[in-house]
Amino acid sequence: MTSSGALLDPAVTLPSDAQAIRIGKDGSVTVTDRAGTTTNVGQIELANFINPTGMLSLGNNLYIPTEASGSATDGTPGLDGLGELNQGFLEISNVSIVTELVDMIAAQRAYELNSKAIQTADSMMQQLNNIVR
Repeated sequence: MTSSGALLDPAVTLPSDAQAIRIGKDGSVTVTDRAGTTTNVGQIELANFINPTGMLSLGNNLYIPTEASGSATDGTPGLDGLGELNQGFLEISNVSIVTELVDMIAAQRAYELNSKAIQTADSMMQQLNNIVR
C-alpha cells in the first residue's frame, strides 16, 4: 500500500512494507520496514509569513496566503525561528477560557444595562403621554 500526504509538497511516499513511521523534531520522516531497516523517506518543511493574520482561512484549520500575509518563507523546523514538530501531540487551544467567560459576562451586563435604560425611557414616555392627555 502506498500513501502520500495530500497537503505536503513534495509528497512523502510510504513503502508498502512500512511497520513504523517516525517524524523527527526537524521534520525528517523515517520508516522502519519489516526487516528492521530504517529509511528516510522525506522531509516536512514549515512556512513562515511576515503577517500571519493576513492569511485567508479556508476552515478546518487550513489557510492560504494573500497579499496581506506576504509570501511564504519555507524552512526546516527548529531553525530560523520556526517551531519544531512533535509526533503524537495535539495542539491545545490558544483561547483563555477565563478571559472569554469574563468578556461574556461583561457583554451580558452591558446588554442588561442597555435593556433597563430602554425600559426606563419607555416608561418615562408613557408617563409623559399620560400627563399630556
